[in-house]
Amino acid sequence: SFAYFTIKDRLPQILTRVIDTLHRHKNEFFEEHGEKGVEAEKRAISFLSKLRNELQTDKPVTPLEDELPDAVLWNQYLDYQRNLPNGNGEPSWFQSPWLYVECYMYRRIHAALAQNPPIDNFDVFKEGKAQNFFESQEAVIALCTYFQELLKNIKDLHEKQLQEELLKLLQVSLWGNKCDLSFSAGEDSSQKSSPLQSLENMVPYLLVNDMEKVWSLLVNAKKNRTERSNVRVDIILDNAGFELVSDLVLADFLLSSKLADEVYFHGKSIPWYVSDTTKHDFNWTIKQLGSANHMWMSRCGINWEGNLKKGVWVFRDHMFWTLPHDFSSMSEVAPDLYAELQKSNLLLFKGDLNYRKLTGDRKWEYSVPFHQALNKFHPAPLCSLRTLKSDTQVGLKPGQGEQIQASEPEWMVSGKYGVVQFDAGL
Repeated sequence: SFAYFTIKDRLPQILTRVIDTLHRHKNEFFEEHGEKGVEAEKRAISFLSKLRNELQTDKPVTPLEDELPDAVLWNQYLDYQRNLPNGNGEPSWFQSPWLYVECYMYRRIHAALAQNPPIDNFDVFKEGKAQNFFESQEAVIALCTYFQELLKNIKDLHEKQLQEELLKLLQVSLWGNKCDLSFSAGEDSSQKSSPLQSLENMVPYLLVNDMEKVWSLLVNAKKNRTERSNVRVDIILDNAGFELVSDLVLADFLLSSKLADEVYFHGKSIPWYVSDTTKHDFNWTIKQLGSANHMWMSRCGINWEGNLKKGVWVFRDHMFWTLPHDFSSMSEVAPDLYAELQKSNLLLFKGDLNYRKLTGDRKWEYSVPFHQALNKFHPAPLCSLRTLKSDTQVGLKPGQGEQIQASEPEWMVSGKYGVVQFDAGL
């Protein structure tokens, strides 16, 4: 399975890159922190080398020994895995649910640094995320230019035109999800060309298209809003770099077209899955755009900084997003986050990892309804924008998955296909 390939090849590659990144920053650690920095770097590398060895030799998964706030929840989850009636007793790297051990590896990478001050705030994935952003410049410029031109006469667009623009920007945000560094084990995955020009060609690869339902929901919410009720959209972010820019453009469009009054962004509280967006990445990206020497890029960045200052955009991170649990246990494990999401009119979940957590990462029959796979996770109406990079997929028409499988055995993991799947909730 793709899970086996991931654990056997991709994850050790990612660990090797992390170790290499720390090696390369040795002088920087010395300049900043003296011998203490170098000692910390050595300890972190030794911790990560041991981790890589445990993974490659299929050792049992061990409890976390750090004092970080989520350690207790992780260790409880390990106990839960140990006691599963159909489990193998002692979870090991190759004898465990893929989602669990993959998340566990990223949590251990975090521990390697967090336990070794003074380099405990170093993000081992930061360079890759920045590089992805800079290498996607052409696409970023094209998107910002298109959007700023659109804003000039957005007030004059009638409903049908607004709908067309929303559908376009939803697709850009969807296909932006191809730019994923954990998927490519850190290899270049930037967006080179303007994504707007290739949307027509991508239509055949959109396996489920519920974009009209998203439009209807937003238009109805706009019509039914009262003085006291704001229309709120929440975007549960995935990758930094080009994908994040496409999400920010979509969010700005929602405000500018009055389809939403406020947008909440949810990112990761620690570096995660190589290119996932942290608060630092979010702020850094907006600053980079604001100070760019391209008129429309800088206009976007400056406006977006304004949205944050005005409070119509809010960035939040929460420990739950970097736990191994799927979302059906959110109301139990993180009731505060669940209650926060219940305030939303629409939740947009970006990317493959969010999809795996929405559907419990199971080997479903392709035609199982999306609503069923969500397993009672319904804080608010939700939509998943996801390009397929793992072997779980639901909500297809009978025979649709089997038909693609016959001609393209790798269809579920190539990142070539996408879905926009909506669930109205209860």
